[in-house]
This record gives sequence, C-alpha cells and structure tokens, in this order.
Amino acid sequence: MRTPRPLVVDTLLALVVVCVAVRLGQGSVARGWPELDARAYVLLALAHVPLALRRRAPLVVFAAVQCAGVAYVSLGYWPLLSVFGAALVLYTVASVCPARIAISCAAVSIAKWVYGGVVSDSRSAGLAVIEALLCCAVLVWFGTLARRSRELARQLRVEQAERARREVAAERGRIARELHDVVAHHMSVISVQAGLARFVLDSDAATARDALGTIEDTSTEALEELRRMLHVLREHDPGGADSAAPMPTLARLDDLVERVRAAGVLVELSIQGTVRPLPPGVELCAYRVVQEALTNVLKHTRHADAQVRLHYRQHHLTVSVTNAGEKVISDNVPTGAGHGLIGMRERAKLYGGAISVGPRAEGGFAVRLSLPTSATGARWGEERTR
Repeated sequence: MRTPRPLVVDTLLALVVVCVAVRLGQGSVARGWPELDARAYVLLALAHVPLALRRRAPLVVFAAVQCAGVAYVSLGYWPLLSVFGAALVLYTVASVCPARIAISCAAVSIAKWVYGGVVSDSRSAGLAVIEALLCCAVLVWFGTLARRSRELARQLRVEQAERARREVAAERGRIARELHDVVAHHMSVISVQAGLARFVLDSDAATARDALGTIEDTSTEALEELRRMLHVLREHDPGGADSAAPMPTLARLDDLVERVRAAGVLVELSIQGTVRPLPPGVELCAYRVVQEALTNVLKHTRHADAQVRLHYRQHHLTVSVTNAGEKVISDNVPTGAGHGLIGMRERAKLYGGAISVGPRAEGGFAVRLSLPTSATGARWGEERTR
C-alpha cells in the first residue's frame, strides 16, 4: 500500500480545519461574539488554507497565518476560531526548525494571543498570557520532540548502514581467508604430486601417471573453488559490475600512452630486452603503476613530458616513469599517505617487488619499479622487502 504524499495529507488537513472553524463560527452569536460575515470567512480561510504548504515553507506559512489571525482578531470576531491554524503551524516550525527559530515564533504567537485577549473585553489580559504561555510551550515541546525523534531515527539508519557495511567487509575478509586456505592446500598437493611425477617419470610410469591424474583433479577442484569464491566476492562488491572486463596487460600500454598524449602530455615509451609473456599478476601490477604515475603527471605538473621505460631482464622486469616538467607543483605532489602511492606500494609488495617514488635531483618526478618475473625471484623479492 502506497503512503499518501505529504502535500495531499496537509491539503486535506487544511480543508478539515477550515470546515471545523466555519462550523464552530456558526455559534458565535450564542457565545456572545459578533456573527461571522463574508469578511470573517475570508480571513478564516486565509488563516487555515496555507497549512497545505506547512512542510514545504513552514516560516512563510507561519507568517501568513499570523497576519490573517491578527486581522481577524482586530475586527472583533471570536479569537478562538483563528487559533487552530496558528497552533498547528507553530508545532510544524518547532518540528523542522532549530530551537531558536521555534522560540522566536512562539514569542510571536504569544504576542498575538495576548493581543486577542486585550482587544476582546471578555477576559483579562493576565488569563490570556497564562493560556498563551502554556499552549505555546506545549506545542514547541512536542514539536522539538518530533524533530529529535526524526534525527535519532536518521542517525540510527546511518549506524545500521555502517554496521551492515562492516559486516559485509568482515564477511568478505572471512571468504578471502577461506580462499587463501583452499588455494594453499590445493597448490601444496599439486606441488608434491608434480615433484613425485618428475622423480618417477622414467622409472615408474604408472606412478607418474597417477600423480599427473591427481594434479589434474586437484587443479580442477582449485579452479572450481576459485570461481565459487570469486562469485561470492563479486556479489558483495559494489563495483562488481565491471569485474567481467579483461584485466589490462603490458600489451595495452600503447593505448594508455595514446590517451595521455591526447590529454596534452608528450609521452615517450621505450622497451628494452626481449619482450615475453609474464605472469598475469605481474603484468597487471606493472600496468597499474604506470597508469597511476602518468595520472600524477597529468594532475601535478605543468608543461610536462614523460618517459616510460620497460626493461625485460632475465628474472626481473624494471619499470620507470619519469617526467621533467617546467615546474612541479610541490603543494600537489602526493605524499606517502596518498591512496595512489599506497596502492602502488601494496601492489609491488604483493608480487615481491620494490618501488621508489619521489622527486628527481635534476627536476621532475620519478617512479621506479622492479618486479620478479619468476617464482624464485618473487620469493627473493619478498624476503628483500621484509
């Protein structure tokens, strides 16, 4: 069931209050007040119809209702009939505006209430003051309670969303740990069986065949676990919609360089050594470091050109990105706390590499990365970065 819109509800409420005021006004003469004429009905309408907009413009509606009420009371009509709209809009102001504004509006309402008691000779001004203070204090109090309740409810929703986010993050961490354990177990089995197969390959073909079969089955199970876990991680990842896109490799560096050139930076790309396929993680790490370094060139230098150099060594890949702009904007150069530098360092550490980032002695800025390209090199690099 759809909730009615606030404007519709307030419009119906305004019409109901107008009808109640008109109905009570028909008994004005019986209570010793002048009979309501066309002018009185118009002022009563002006004192209540604006309530339809009380949530959209509470202060404007408050001013309109009070002005109509003062005019109505000044002409000697029954003051009670103009109180309904003024009371409701004062409550609304207290429920949506700060306390100082609500108190100011309450003071205006009290003054208008006292004025109604003064111009009418039916009761004393002292009684009018007491009634005004009591009624306005109650309205402001309940309006303030409503405002605080909404603020508490909003804060509770924020805290619940944050708690849910932390729970999702904790669940993703648990899944990642499970994934690590599963992969580590399967890789250990594969490594042992591969060593056995190589050891008995010439002397015991049947045992080698069994070992290779175990490797095939274990690797299949590991891939299935990886797919299952990664599927769960993507479901928890808000950015998972882009996860199906292919991971960039060093073969796509030309496209990256062309995009940076199109942005106005002259980039020179040079490659040394024998280009060969590298492990996907190593290529992704090198690509992201170059991408981040060129992004920093675009952000933090003026009239800069950049040099990107890749050097394929026997067991390592060396990447350097340097620039020699006319001026490096020192205030904008990212520090060690920057997310980009943290990302580059974490990527390098993950693959057992080493990275250095900082200004050059001859001017400009330099990023230098060294990554092992083999399992042996990775282990050596991991030990070196500890």
